Amino acid sequence: MKAKLNSILLIDDDEGTNFINKRVIQKADIAEEVVTTYNGSEALDYLCNQGQFENPGKPFPQPMLILLDINMPIMDGWEFLDAYHKLHESKKSKIIIVMLTTSFNPDDSKRAGQYTDISGFKNKPLTIDTLNDIIQTHFPELLD
Repeated sequence: MKAKLNSILLIDDDEGTNFINKRVIQKADIAEEVVTTYNGSEALDYLCNQGQFENPGKPFPQPMLILLDINMPIMDGWEFLDAYHKLHESKKSKIIIVMLTTSFNPDDSKRAGQYTDISGFKNKPLTIDTLNDIIQTHFPELLD
């Protein structure tokens, strides 16, 4: 890999899942930074406030990739997508959003396909192969 993604944002309420996802990403060595939020509301705060809650005074590394869970308390993945869609373009830039879920419900996959902001729908757990597939599909310029 020639370069790395500047940042990946994980949005999932399960600490264990976030730990595993972060380890997979670190093992793949594809991102400079991995940021974790536990629901859609926290993720919107992070995007809208340029990460200042987590990294005061540090320049905001706008994520290039978001891995989004569906079922979360406070604000679920669908509610996040509805709010995200309304954000100013400067907050969204060219972020790739991949829904990463345990749902095997075909209605969820179909619903995800109706959101223009979603670039992919993958099942958990995140693996190196799944991550490589996301990179090959959405960031081919990063590959050797």
